[in-house]
Amino acid sequence: MSIKFAIIKERKSPPDRRVVFSPEKLAEARAQFPEAEFIVESSDIRVFPDAAYKVLGFKVTDDVSDCDVMIGVKEVPIDNLIPNKKYFYFSHTIKKQPYNRKLLKAMLEKQIEMFDHETIVKKSGARLIGFGRYAGLVGAYNGFRALGLRDGLFQLPKVETLADLDEVKTELDKITLPENLKILLTGTGKVAYGAKEILDHLKIKEVSDALYLTSTFTEPVYVMADVMEYAKRQDGKVGDKYEFYKNPIGYESNFMPYAKETDFFIAGHFYGNNAPYLFTRADAKHPDFNINLVADISCDIDGPVASTIRSSTIADPFYGYDPQTEKEVAFDAKNAITVMAVDNLPCELPKDASEGFGEMFLEHVIPAFFNNDERGILKRAQMTDHKGALTERFTYLQDYVDGKTV
Repeated sequence: MSIKFAIIKERKSPPDRRVVFSPEKLAEARAQFPEAEFIVESSDIRVFPDAAYKVLGFKVTDDVSDCDVMIGVKEVPIDNLIPNKKYFYFSHTIKKQPYNRKLLKAMLEKQIEMFDHETIVKKSGARLIGFGRYAGLVGAYNGFRALGLRDGLFQLPKVETLADLDEVKTELDKITLPENLKILLTGTGKVAYGAKEILDHLKIKEVSDALYLTSTFTEPVYVMADVMEYAKRQDGKVGDKYEFYKNPIGYESNFMPYAKETDFFIAGHFYGNNAPYLFTRADAKHPDFNINLVADISCDIDGPVASTIRSSTIADPFYGYDPQTEKEVAFDAKNAITVMAVDNLPCELPKDASEGFGEMFLEHVIPAFFNNDERGILKRAQMTDHKGALTERFTYLQDYVDGKTV
């Protein structure tokens, strides 16, 4: 059975230079699956130029309407959606995001089979593909860049001016950190491990929770805190991480002991609905609250990290949060918490991010089209069907589609 896949042009503004498959990875896909045909839609913004695909023998064209499966990164503008196709991209609809309700409605009306990259999961629900590692890498780097600029210690260039991850790490090799810097990293997923890669590259010493919370150091240190360290059961019993993920009601924040000991907080955790906030605006006013720099990679606005009052941009990545007035101030204002809350961090490292994403997509998704979806990956990921209805797993979105939920 021959299937035609299209690597589609990114049309969302601001432009995103990422792509699901680099030319080399697409050539690997073609070699592994000779029954598949891969077509590339011409793009003048993609990190890999059209010529890089052509030289490997791929057809590059302005018209991919004869393809069966459309593969992109960001939301496809409604006017560019082709009816009766299969689409893969980040639709940002599974949490009922108000700004994309019309997009989901349009896909149903056009009888499109939608597979969201976020819904490509194992049976356990764990994500199989994503840009998380690159968000973590860039987010941590940007945090150190803010530190250097704010305190006049060093000047790191913007990631978007660097060719790739190797150049990012080369720039980090040139800096010297304050001796007593204490860094808290929350999370244990791809994002947190991306940030950890930067901390480990800088040869910052990792210490245990017990040491971190009770000791002073003469060298920079960091602790990687899991959710059961910074959240606890209200009844004093021992918490259970998986119970917390299913239903966090009955838990409260245990973040303040860390806030008292931390200079630089890297938020790399996933935040679920109804989970306790890590720190509130009231917490940030506390005289013992010591955090003065936050790289909020998870970037939930007005949420679990009180200083994140808005997302920032690649062009203007830093702002200040004044805990006393609860207002935005200059990123280097006295007594402010410096905030880095860019919400599209992997865009800053498009080449590496695209190469890594393609590797995961080739491993988990493309084979499912040719092995009768033996692992159920496509079945779990499919949000809408060819008849214009939500699939069973996603019927919870019906109210959202109908405009009955906010």
